Amino acid sequence: MKKVEVEVTSKEMIKPSSPTPNHLRCYQLSFLDQISPMVYNPTVLFYSFHQINASTTTTISNHLKKSLSLALTHFYPLAGRIDGGKGFVDCIDEGVPFIETKVKNCKLAEVVHNPIPGELNHLVPFKLNNITNIIFGVQLNVFQCGGVAIGACLSHQIADALSFFKFLNSWSSIAAKNGNLPNPQFLSSKLFPPINTSGFDPRSGITTENVVCKLFVFDSSVVETLRDNCAIENHGDNGEEKRPTRVEALSAFIWSRYVAVTRDHKGCYGNKKRRMHVVVHAVNLRPKMEPPLPDDSFGNYYRISMTIPSLDHEEKCYGFVKQVRDQIKKIDKEYIRKLQEGKEHLNFLKDSSERVLVKGELVSFSFTSLCRFPLYDVDFGWGKPTWVGSPALTFKNLVVFCDTKIGGAIEAYVSLSMEDMAKFEADKDLLAFVNNNNNKPYIDRLS
Repeated sequence: MKKVEVEVTSKEMIKPSSPTPNHLRCYQLSFLDQISPMVYNPTVLFYSFHQINASTTTTISNHLKKSLSLALTHFYPLAGRIDGGKGFVDCIDEGVPFIETKVKNCKLAEVVHNPIPGELNHLVPFKLNNITNIIFGVQLNVFQCGGVAIGACLSHQIADALSFFKFLNSWSSIAAKNGNLPNPQFLSSKLFPPINTSGFDPRSGITTENVVCKLFVFDSSVVETLRDNCAIENHGDNGEEKRPTRVEALSAFIWSRYVAVTRDHKGCYGNKKRRMHVVVHAVNLRPKMEPPLPDDSFGNYYRISMTIPSLDHEEKCYGFVKQVRDQIKKIDKEYIRKLQEGKEHLNFLKDSSERVLVKGELVSFSFTSLCRFPLYDVDFGWGKPTWVGSPALTFKNLVVFCDTKIGGAIEAYVSLSMEDMAKFEADKDLLAFVNNNNNKPYIDRLS
């Protein structure tokens, strides 16, 4: 894949089609918003020339801008501005940036066939770690071949990934005029009231130095093999064995290979004293609430489970999976009740941050799964995206899982230090399971 070069051809602010009522002009951030990372969540949606029926750039642009304006009326906080000092969004309809570019040096197929996450960062409107008071932005990228890529960024200060894709689907539904009007629920600050978070830095862990992100594709048959390899002998009431999920099995495998390649035979990491590792999984709180919340509940409704696995038995995947499950089970009604009070969880985050970033006692390794999220439902009237890609995120030791459009495979975006990545991507045990022709799923989609 070539280095992506874009030329900005226009910039515009898109405002809601109807003004936000006075009683909605102050959107309060929740406690979970307050402690979320100060970054933008990004995505890039690719649509081929054949999908858009040779529509002109002007036609495409006007279609997107008109429907976005209508969508912002329902998702009014997105057109506002965050006042971090006061902990709310000023919903005065200042609008969202809509940037148009020409991709000067490559065709859409060249990007999609051999995707490099770091190059996709040129296709979104913001630098991901350069957070501002602007909440949402769009970049329409037009390729030489006539295909387009719609890059979008949503501030993590206001919403999680599920809310992001629910908004994108609502926007596209309005554009396609399928009759499904959005019904977002803005209740987060009532369920998780804001508190004084002084002493906690939501920028903790964000970095762009010495970090590289690479994409690895695991075919469905490989994922099933990994599930079999680390099956848990944990029988339920019906006596059936509970197999690891796809994400559990792949998390265990990637974690085991990371540990194997980053420690030497003495059990040390480089010249540094061996430190404790903690494995982090993002957990959706919506189904765990009482009563459960619908998926259209907008905001940051996620927390993390933390597992301290044994480094001496990294090959025993079933043990790792059981540990992870046990930790996730702890995110229950009592956990959420304490989370709603805020202070105890805030102290826990401060302590964890100090142990990781200041004292260096812990090395964190995080997993986030977007599998089964509605990534490929974003149809603006041209059909589903050819591919949905993620730019490189600004965290080290992070893995993000996404479903492929077809075939049941899983894409793993792995972000590591350059030194660790050099070892990781050369690991023969890893490569034995990775699709050696990573571009095959994307070629199939364009054929």
